[in-house]
Amino acid sequence: MASIKNRENRDGSITYMVRWRSAGGGRGAKEDTENFRDERSAEKFRDLVNAHGQSWPPGWIRGQGFIADQRRPGTMFEPYALAHIDRLTGVQGDTKAKYRKLVLENMSPWFKPYTVEDGEGSIVREMVQDWINDLAAGNAAPLDPSDRKPRKKYAAKTIANQHGLLSAILQAAVDAVPSLRTANPCAKNRLPRLDTDEVEDEICPLEREEWAWVHECLGELDTEAQELGEVIAETGFRWGESTALQPRDLQMRNGRPALRVQRAWKRDEDGQPYLGAPKSKKSRRTVVVRWGLWNKLKRRAKGLKPTDLLFTGPMGGRWDAGTFRRLRWVPAIELAAERFGLTKRPRIHDLRHSHAAWLIAAKVPLPAIQARLGHESITTTIDVYGHLLDALDDEVVAAVEWAMDPMAPLPGFLVHSGLAQLPHQRGWVAPGGWTDPGGTPGAPGDSETVFVITAGSRRVPFAERQHAQDVADQWNNDRAETITKLKEAGWTEDGLNRVRALGPEERERWTGAGPVWRRKPDRRLVYHRVATFRPDGTLAHEPEPMADGWVWEFETDLYTDAAAQMRTEFRPGPSALTEAFARGIDKEAVSRAYDEVCAKAQEVCGHSPYLEPLITGA
Repeated sequence: MASIKNRENRDGSITYMVRWRSAGGGRGAKEDTENFRDERSAEKFRDLVNAHGQSWPPGWIRGQGFIADQRRPGTMFEPYALAHIDRLTGVQGDTKAKYRKLVLENMSPWFKPYTVEDGEGSIVREMVQDWINDLAAGNAAPLDPSDRKPRKKYAAKTIANQHGLLSAILQAAVDAVPSLRTANPCAKNRLPRLDTDEVEDEICPLEREEWAWVHECLGELDTEAQELGEVIAETGFRWGESTALQPRDLQMRNGRPALRVQRAWKRDEDGQPYLGAPKSKKSRRTVVVRWGLWNKLKRRAKGLKPTDLLFTGPMGGRWDAGTFRRLRWVPAIELAAERFGLTKRPRIHDLRHSHAAWLIAAKVPLPAIQARLGHESITTTIDVYGHLLDALDDEVVAAVEWAMDPMAPLPGFLVHSGLAQLPHQRGWVAPGGWTDPGGTPGAPGDSETVFVITAGSRRVPFAERQHAQDVADQWNNDRAETITKLKEAGWTEDGLNRVRALGPEERERWTGAGPVWRRKPDRRLVYHRVATFRPDGTLAHEPEPMADGWVWEFETDLYTDAAAQMRTEFRPGPSALTEAFARGIDKEAVSRAYDEVCAKAQEVCGHSPYLEPLITGA
């Protein structure tokens, strides 16, 4: 690190010498020096050397200083930061407005006189560190007016968020072409710990009985407010997603009632609300709900246009979050505190947190929770709700004990999980081949009208037209990409019809084979892989990678609801080959089953019933 040495001259004056070792400051590096007449100039130069990695500051000439003031108007902190925000892509207007406000209120009062470029008047790491400490302590900024109200202390998370924005602005100066600076002064700064200055948890999930109290109190104030709260609590939707729901978002998913998130309320740069795309790609999702909530929303949608809002505020437009909180939420919380002794003071958004907490307590897997909440990454789910995962400690210990001890009983919560399919736990493969799917549709009546679809080579009858139509639509949606590619390859309509689902066709009665479906069949994503072995145990050809596809319950030769199944099958003919099959709805379990069934096939392939006659005949 650069240091200052004072040297007294013959005339009694003092020279302040800044000394440092170049090339990163290593022990064997060459020592550089620069002399100054006053201590303040020496300290400023020392800081510049340290900020530039023990190198001469760009633009500095030894013995002369900077050639000229390099602080250009466009690279001064405030105009550069605001221009950087304006150029951001993929960022909502209200987010840009928020960033501008942070720059003007919490950054410019510290950095406005400085430039983002290297050289004289540049922002250096020490300045950033002082800024962090000032935000944490609530200290006044150097450029705050004397009559400004005292600054508040910022929480660790808020400081981290603002430091992230400052870092992005200064990193843009590093990445500019040509580069404006050699290093980011925000790099490697230590930030306040997130667990030291937070008095209370940021989230405040409600227990089931606490939500029941709030639900009842909301109902006494306003039935619509009660149902809106019920939507958030049951689905985990964000406020902007819940208040953007429309009648067309009431859908069915695999025969279950569901709500589709395909828009959300946002704000433009002027703060005006508008309906736009959800927060992220994963936020566009379909969430199943109870029939009770579905029926309430169906009644609410009656008489509305498909694009009308299901929930409206007092003036008939969208529900503003602040208005709802003031007129409905806070009164309901206060009433619950008075009547039932509720001690928590949750926000509306805590209903979303409550939903996640209930799912975790019910042992719902984290990937399912991630999908339901619309988190872009499962890391977000873990970061937000990781402190609640101690509810799974008993299950974790039981699973580990079972995995480490082959004689340990299988934990009940793993019976239908792919985690249960470890190789040393025998008995999980269905004996005698594939397991038939459960559930039977029902026999047709003597003169019952049916609705038949032709799906591939199958004709499938349904008692209700809507079920037939839903299945046909889903079948074609699953194969949309394949159909497009076949069209591009020049397939005729007749050829494409062998892939599509056609119908439904109404018939007076069903005379074909198989029963009539009186419900919507189940549909599963089934993984499968096959390998073929010669009698000597070698592979007949290189196996294809694992494949997957959506399979309907009426495809009895393909459908399964098991985590994994396997079987071997001899193939008659001159080659006397043995095929090893594995399939199931859990990819990892199928992969393990595939490895095991391949080993089994290699053991039995030399005992093919078709092999001995061929050898004898030879």
